[in-house]
Amino acid sequence: MRAVVYRAYGGPEVVEVVDRPKPVAEPGTVVVRVEASSVGASDAAFRSGEPFAARLFSGLRRPRQNVQGSDFAGVVDSVGSDVTTFAPGDAVWGATGIEMGSQADYVRVKAAGVVGPRPDGLSATDAAALVDATAMAFLRDTAQLRAGERVLVNGASGAVGTMAVQLVQAWGAEVTAVCSAERAQAVRDLGVQRVVDYRAVDVLRLDERFDIVFDVHGSLGYRRARRILAPTGRYLITVPTLGAFAWHLLTLGARGRRSRIALTGLRRDAAKRADLAATADLVAAGALRAVVEAVYPLDEASAAHAHLDRGRVGQLVLAME
Repeated sequence: MRAVVYRAYGGPEVVEVVDRPKPVAEPGTVVVRVEASSVGASDAAFRSGEPFAARLFSGLRRPRQNVQGSDFAGVVDSVGSDVTTFAPGDAVWGATGIEMGSQADYVRVKAAGVVGPRPDGLSATDAAALVDATAMAFLRDTAQLRAGERVLVNGASGAVGTMAVQLVQAWGAEVTAVCSAERAQAVRDLGVQRVVDYRAVDVLRLDERFDIVFDVHGSLGYRRARRILAPTGRYLITVPTLGAFAWHLLTLGARGRRSRIALTGLRRDAAKRADLAATADLVAAGALRAVVEAVYPLDEASAAHAHLDRGRVGQLVLAME
């Protein structure tokens, strides 16, 4: 089977498509014929080795030769002898987490892991784009977002950002989206009323105060973002830098302003399965939709990474066929 790997840290040019043995179903596992897999920020971090914290999972000095990718949508190809929850032909979606392996023609996952029935009517491309629940975990669990709160999303046009602005609105809060002017319309198409061009406006000098500043882009920093936080405001950052961890620790237990980072990919499988179900409910209710800027064939994985480095609106997806 074809699979995406890289043998050294670097730019998109290090990404290769190689031949690997097709996985075989073992007890307690399911082999999925992958139809689509997203290419996101974690893939870029593991490929480049930046920030350095990514190397704790991908290899300190050189990358491990693992097949890349986490989120997937596809069809069950075969099941282990003791698996009764899935059968060949079932349409599924899910995530492999730090084990990776989804950017390939086939992937083996635990039947009791992060895999579930794909919602009816949801294409493989859209399903792969919606699997990542980073925005949901940060807003719902880490920040404990409440209806009526004011939320600023910095980096609103990316994969996590487009999910975040939809969730904020679905849960009854007010959103201010920050992105570039050329991507503002794509964010407005998601129902956002207030979009700020970060090149024209210094968001750190806005007069209002926000209950949550969700720094998806990671460019604000807690020290500076405090000036636009409400007295009990929460600053959230997805980029795992030393500064982010330091401020998280320094503000633990604080009753006022505080900074939080969460390694959402390391949560337990049960929590991630619940996220899949919650995402499916939001899709069925019309409150959440996939935003996909481009779909690349698996053989053009390097081009997808180059696109990722240039920036995009929503998700990029690899299609296996």
